Amino acid sequence: MKFTKLSAAAALVAGSALVLSACAPAGPGDNNDNGNGGGGSSQSAGGGAADLPKGDAGNLLTVEPEDETALADLGDIQPKEGSVAYSVGEDEFSSYNGMTPASYSTYNSAVVDRMLLGFTYFGTDGTIHPNEDMGSYEKISDEPLQVKYTIHEDAVWSDGTPVTAADFIVKWGWSNPRITSGSGEDEAPIFQAISHSFGEYVEEAPEGDPAGKEFTITYKESYADWEIMMDAALPAHVMAKQADMSLEELVEAVKAEDAEALAPVAEFFNTGWNASPGEVPSEEIAPSMGPYVFKSWEPGQSITLTANEKWWGTPPATQDLVIRFAEASTHVQALDNGDLNVIEPQATVDTLKQLEALGDKIIIQKGSGLTWEHLDFNFRDSSPFGDSLELRQAFAMCVPRQDIVDNLIKPLDPEAVVMNAREVFPFQENYQEVVDAAYGGEYDEVNIEEAKKLVEASGVSNPTVRIGYNAPNPRRAETVSLIKSSCDQAGFTIEDAGNEAFFTETVVQGDYDVALFAWAGSGQIASGRNIYSSLPVGQQNYGEYSNEELDKEWTTLASSVDPAVHAEQVKKIEKILWDDLFGIPLYAHPGVVAHDADLANVRDTATQSGALWNVEQWVFAEDTAE
Repeated sequence: MKFTKLSAAAALVAGSALVLSACAPAGPGDNNDNGNGGGGSSQSAGGGAADLPKGDAGNLLTVEPEDETALADLGDIQPKEGSVAYSVGEDEFSSYNGMTPASYSTYNSAVVDRMLLGFTYFGTDGTIHPNEDMGSYEKISDEPLQVKYTIHEDAVWSDGTPVTAADFIVKWGWSNPRITSGSGEDEAPIFQAISHSFGEYVEEAPEGDPAGKEFTITYKESYADWEIMMDAALPAHVMAKQADMSLEELVEAVKAEDAEALAPVAEFFNTGWNASPGEVPSEEIAPSMGPYVFKSWEPGQSITLTANEKWWGTPPATQDLVIRFAEASTHVQALDNGDLNVIEPQATVDTLKQLEALGDKIIIQKGSGLTWEHLDFNFRDSSPFGDSLELRQAFAMCVPRQDIVDNLIKPLDPEAVVMNAREVFPFQENYQEVVDAAYGGEYDEVNIEEAKKLVEASGVSNPTVRIGYNAPNPRRAETVSLIKSSCDQAGFTIEDAGNEAFFTETVVQGDYDVALFAWAGSGQIASGRNIYSSLPVGQQNYGEYSNEELDKEWTTLASSVDPAVHAEQVKKIEKILWDDLFGIPLYAHPGVVAHDADLANVRDTATQSGALWNVEQWVFAEDTAE
């Protein structure tokens, strides 16, 4: 199961053993919960890609980016014969349309992100970069906020159909929550999109010739994350054909928000792109506008993509990309025997020892990422914490945060620290400024005696606290064990409530008292609004926390494009979350990426995209010795 941290909308989605993720509206997938959170300040062990000899276009060896956070320029190349292999985990690919609650998973994103592009991408530190292969964009007005997009003149779907404004007009349609069926309580958007941000913030369809390469969108109000709004589109001409409409009829129905006319389109959007294991989606149904297209699918084993001959951008460095369906516990061995060429295992002491034992045949990259661990309280009536600030404070005072970091994280990242914020990270420049403004240090050290007093003041005798997490997960099990050793002394009875259905059932039903999981960050500004705001805006506010003052502060942040406003609002938001004790931040995840020593251009990232973010540039180095 995967949850996604979105700027305006989200839903429960398929998958297993995944962290919760912060991402662009209907954007890329998250990191594997049995994997890593990416790595920010990367370093290499046992050699490094930078040590490999550099070659010309014929050798396709290491290419250094001009901007260390951005994609490198590979120059004039052609794909090298052969393949590179990677695995997200054991779950099978299930849908070309990764934009629905049932299909928005890391497993699908690993595949479709190679085929469907947006106008921006996140660099290794979360910096937003324009995706010039897709085209260009320009903010042409601040009041109202207007953005003009120009699609690359050579952009074409792999079936030969040009990529045009129609694809993005229709994207606005399937992102539009006002195109609904039913009425009253039964009213719901007919397109089951994972995010409706585009339609919510942009009330009128994009302006421009549907057959042309330019379009403009106008926001009803300023929006902090406007720059990443225009992520991947889906082929409008395919949707029209499957609904037995012309493309012109589809565009007009979208502009008119005609739910009746769009009903067959929505039916196809919701389920028509779902795939069965082994049945490679045809180009007629699932064309690509990215560097790769579908090639083959071996059920239960792997799915293979191959270079897209119609791709207008820099070709992928390696001809084939193999995404294997392999359990996380097998990844180190698979790297050793060559079944996988790049892995992102969960950063544990045992895993790191296993990798180091492989010696010079691999390269290890380590660093802190934008994924962070935390404990969130359940504010529903079913939890003792719901209406008791005293109990939340007591629990916060007995959680041994420093011991958790010292025992579980510092062996992997000696620079790791206890995290005291949610919207900024310890390795970011403004972190300490935000913490100083928001948090007084009350929970830095365990205080059993004060915790006991607060438990007594709450009036709840020996409260039972069920700490839920997605199991199995050894590091989280050990975290709960450390909490139990401490908090049982303060008058709590801590229960390990980890289970395999935590994301699919436990969180949904509110059958927990404290949730232990991680959010994976990207570079969004307002994504936290979806987590901390009152329902219905806070669609990922699973514990049903509510604070009207906080809601207003998030609205102010989200509706501004001024970085100075963002900086001040984050301080206010963090202070309220600490004062109310929405939850308890623990630490930023250490990240580990390991890969074959002769595989060039593998670059770790702190963002949720993981190592695959630049997979199109991976290539095995050639022996240049004479």
